[in-house]
Amino acid sequence: MALIVQKYGGTSVADPDRIKAVADNIAFTKKRGHDVIVVVSAMGKATDNLIALAESVSKTQPGREMDMLLTTGERQTAALMTMALADRGIDAISFTGSQVGIITDTTHRKAKIVEVKGDRVRQALADGKVCVIAGFQGVSTDKEITTMGRGASDLTASALAQAMGADACEIYTDVTGVFTADPRIVPQARKLSKVHFDEMLEMAGAGSKVLALRSVEFARNHDVPLHVRSAFTWEQGTWVSNEEPAMEDPIISGVVTDMTEAKITVLGVPDRPGISAALFEPLADANVNVDMIVQNTSTDGTTDVSFTMPMDDMAQSESIVRRVAEEIGATGVTHDNDIAKVSLVGAGMKSSPGIAAKMFRVLADEGVNIQMISTSTIRVSVILPADDMERAARALHTAFGLDSGQAYSAPLPERK
Repeated sequence: MALIVQKYGGTSVADPDRIKAVADNIAFTKKRGHDVIVVVSAMGKATDNLIALAESVSKTQPGREMDMLLTTGERQTAALMTMALADRGIDAISFTGSQVGIITDTTHRKAKIVEVKGDRVRQALADGKVCVIAGFQGVSTDKEITTMGRGASDLTASALAQAMGADACEIYTDVTGVFTADPRIVPQARKLSKVHFDEMLEMAGAGSKVLALRSVEFARNHDVPLHVRSAFTWEQGTWVSNEEPAMEDPIISGVVTDMTEAKITVLGVPDRPGISAALFEPLADANVNVDMIVQNTSTDGTTDVSFTMPMDDMAQSESIVRRVAEEIGATGVTHDNDIAKVSLVGAGMKSSPGIAAKMFRVLADEGVNIQMISTSTIRVSVILPADDMERAARALHTAFGLDSGQAYSAPLPERK
């Protein structure tokens, strides 16, 4: 008998029929003799709807009150799932993050886990119950309800798997695993049987939505293997672990696309020490996650600085940057929402020169203009016009030998 943590995302529990189907899945696992901890997300677009509701009544939206509001989505799913399990003869109990003892720091909307106590979960498991836990939430060291950011139900599952000493952590989603590209954009994408944590970190950081970045980081740091699989089939998915790639594994593991970023350019920035710190420190203080940064060559004592950030942080970032630009004597600020990021990720890049050059040649042959470039040892990312993203991704996928030879045939989730 094993202890298995199963996490189900929003599309997997989007409506009553899907909740019932997931309950069947959980019941099957329990009846095979396993102990089961279930982590659930809010149903479908429930979180988006709650955010829209907040925006309809308030422009202020204090972080504490938003967390009080947003945690209701996962709590709703947890209660409904427990009821569905009761219909199947499964003794189950639902918990909020605070009831579980997921202790976080005091940052609202983006809290970080400090500790997982889990005493009530251990007792419930000892009593033979399935524990259904509301994801993405906890309680701060100040005893306030907190949320850990979008996609953090994955993080809840990873943290519980580590704290409880689980034998497996299964992340159920609406596709059958991790693919070489988003099948909605690149129909010839193929499923990977395994991915190293380092590659998955780069994919998540580059914009892949299969796993949340912080959950992968936590799982890697605590060596918690993740099994990414479909909530609608029993087929094997993708194992994400610290297992080193085999000699014959391809150089490139995937092409990652992201249309959730925006770009700000500060014009005529004085070229002197301390200016970059003056520009980016206020953004850091506001918890804005700056991604790519490019500074042009200085001309006549000034330069232009461009950087990207999540589109959700665009309004706040531009307000901060315009204030700082005036203070430092820059000549202007522009923004661009019509961009996309395309990245190549692969552990084999460490020992294979020429990957970036080949990428740039493929994009040039497609007539795609590159606006910004960022690299790591196993990733090359470029910013390009949004209209060129799909064409660029498909061309790169083909050029690096990733095409499966047939179009992905499973039902695809709705693109947000």
